[in-house]
Amino acid sequence: MSRKKAAIPTDSATITAYKGFHDDLTCRPDGKVFQFEIGKTYRHEGKVKACKGGFHAITGHPLALFQYYAPAGIRICQVEISGAMDTDDGGEKTAAEILTIGKEIGLTQLILDAVKWVTDRAKLVDGNHTDADSAQVKNDDDRGAATASGYQGAATASGTRGAATASGEQGAATATGWRGAATASGEQGAATASGEQGAATASGEQGAATASGEQGAATASGEQGAATASGEQGAATASGEQGAATASGYQGAATASGDWGAATASGTRGAATASGTCGAATASGICGAATASGTCGAATASGICGAATASGYEGKARGREGCALFLAERATNGEIINVWAGIVGRDGIKPDTWYRLKDGKPVEVE
Repeated sequence: MSRKKAAIPTDSATITAYKGFHDDLTCRPDGKVFQFEIGKTYRHEGKVKACKGGFHAITGHPLALFQYYAPAGIRICQVEISGAMDTDDGGEKTAAEILTIGKEIGLTQLILDAVKWVTDRAKLVDGNHTDADSAQVKNDDDRGAATASGYQGAATASGTRGAATASGEQGAATATGWRGAATASGEQGAATASGEQGAATASGEQGAATASGEQGAATASGEQGAATASGEQGAATASGEQGAATASGYQGAATASGDWGAATASGTRGAATASGTCGAATASGICGAATASGTCGAATASGICGAATASGYEGKARGREGCALFLAERATNGEIINVWAGIVGRDGIKPDTWYRLKDGKPVEVE
């Protein structure tokens, strides 16, 4: 898809955007460390030019943030930019003279904002149209189905057991009824199924899928896709490169199998699995389990009585006091050399501290 350079106002407008940071709230352009603080305003001295000079933020699709920061370990803030500005050719990233760091948000909110971003840009017209550039179908019947297959089309099925499908580029599909299913398979498509037992699937590049109903399932398998299932026993799967999956409901499961992916399960006994290279898995609920099986993966158990497992090469794990840690030490060919298990707070294992197994012993790492 070709994109024209976005029209970004200069010198007068204030734009709300997103900015990613490392876990210490720094950015490191060209290897230089720049420390930020939430609530502070910063001004760039010199020429403002995208990718060269100025403070950079995401002004396009929110999930474009993953092009510059992997979901694993990222901190995300809403920011305001103003003064002189310059955008890149795709319009996703903007350099600005003035930057104000707003509130910090998590992956879940970023995913929800991505869904809204796509939905707001879906072209809606009245009636049952089949034109490729403006397809919209609405059906409020209890068993109705809505399909929009055109470019930037939108489909809404709000009745009980309704199904909505938007398969065109940048399409948006919403099924709000009980057992409703929404599928958006086009590039940058968004699918939302908020009814009980609803399922949402966005398989296109940068697609976002949200299923917030009880036992709902959300799957985003495209590159940089994000999936959120916040209902009870919901499951979220993001298998594309740099995908993020969040399941915050009771006994929810989140799986991110792409490289650099992040999986978060915050419900009671929830399970989070990150199997890609440098993936991060976090289980913050009571008795939750986090597993990072990829190379250089990181597993965090921040809930009460949780467990964190780092089984990949050069993997690491951490947890709150009382949580269990499981570490594997591997040779470069993948052969298991040593394994170790312990409880945080005992035998010198510190809470909230990363550990990696080396020569059969857990050692502190960054």
